[in-house]
Amino acid sequence: MSAKNAFYAQSGGVTAVINASACGVIETARRHTDKIANVYAGRNGIIGALTEDLIDTSQESDEAIAALRYTPSGAFGSCRYKLKSLEANRREYERLIEVFKAHDIGYFFYNGGGDSADTCYKVSQLSEALGYPVQAIHVPKTVDNDLPITDNCPGFGSVAKYIATSALEASFDVRSMAKTSTKVFVLEVMGRHAGWIAAAGGLIEDHDIPVMILFPEIEFDQERFLASVKDKVERSGFCTILVSEGAKYPDGRFLAEQGTRDAFGHAQLGGAAPVVANMIKDATGYKFHWAVADYLQRAARHLASKTDVEQAYAMGRAGVEFALAGHNAVMPTVKRLSSDPYAWEVGEAPLSEVANVEKFMPRDFISEDGFGITPICKEYLIPLIQGEDYPPFEQGLPKYVTLKNASVERRLPSFEL
Repeated sequence: MSAKNAFYAQSGGVTAVINASACGVIETARRHTDKIANVYAGRNGIIGALTEDLIDTSQESDEAIAALRYTPSGAFGSCRYKLKSLEANRREYERLIEVFKAHDIGYFFYNGGGDSADTCYKVSQLSEALGYPVQAIHVPKTVDNDLPITDNCPGFGSVAKYIATSALEASFDVRSMAKTSTKVFVLEVMGRHAGWIAAAGGLIEDHDIPVMILFPEIEFDQERFLASVKDKVERSGFCTILVSEGAKYPDGRFLAEQGTRDAFGHAQLGGAAPVVANMIKDATGYKFHWAVADYLQRAARHLASKTDVEQAYAMGRAGVEFALAGHNAVMPTVKRLSSDPYAWEVGEAPLSEVANVEKFMPRDFISEDGFGITPICKEYLIPLIQGEDYPPFEQGLPKYVTLKNASVERRLPSFEL
């Protein structure tokens, strides 16, 4: 059987290490040219497949591909575009197959979170029904850490390291000024339905920092929260608060909801930190500062977790190895063997059990009062932020790679999204 081409795409919000997974996919494919002739990347994710806007990764040197391991964000462009069901939009799936046929693509590697797992699963199911079987492998990625089955998600460990470090450093600042100035610092982090990122901020309490966390999994009780903040400030002189963007009132409304929705139909969030900070100001009169980590948290490759980088690369490599072994509709996973000493191996999960399933913070990871984390949560988190894997620096700044991203010649009529 002649070698087939592979299609790789990045999906959703990017991370500090998603390019490490891309590196794992491409480098592994290059070692198996008898089965994978070339890797085409989708420019701006799955949109690149639909519009036949493909990138020829063979035009990149081995050195450039290797440098992806140290470069944040999505080197080929990502997107938030969710394919509907076959019944709702058959033409999109037919278009994908047309593009795959036109470019002799037999492997589909989709690097993303829950929505891309769903897309990958649909393609694996429907490609054969549409007369052109494609091996579809989902490569896990999400800072939210909310994919099921896998112990953790590539991208999360580095965000957790950045948030814990930033919260610790800011807390030292606040502590030094609390006597006559700021007494409360509020840091808003990502996490729509799962509070994994906010939980990482709880690690700083071991540095004698009074910290509180607002999780999406715990209904926000304003009266209890304000009483706890006041107690901590009276005891320690200051308080640091981590608020997840997905924190919500008992009636289900997000503290940060703006009333708009993104391309996936999710509520647009942003602004929980000032809501919480002003709430404290109104109730206590404490001077405050707040910050929103936003893109900084997911782009901070300069402070990436070595564990995270290694796992991100391993998931990309394993995805290709699974495909070459004939597997289909699966996702490589991180399987934890022990926490102390930390040990893990690559596992495998069927996409039928991954698509459209979210993993939330277990209740025993959250303290009884709902505002902190437990020892078992710390045992889970600490291995994921271990190790430093600094990028090379040049003239004081990280030396990141920008690829050529040379286009593949189109062979089909244009397609309107």
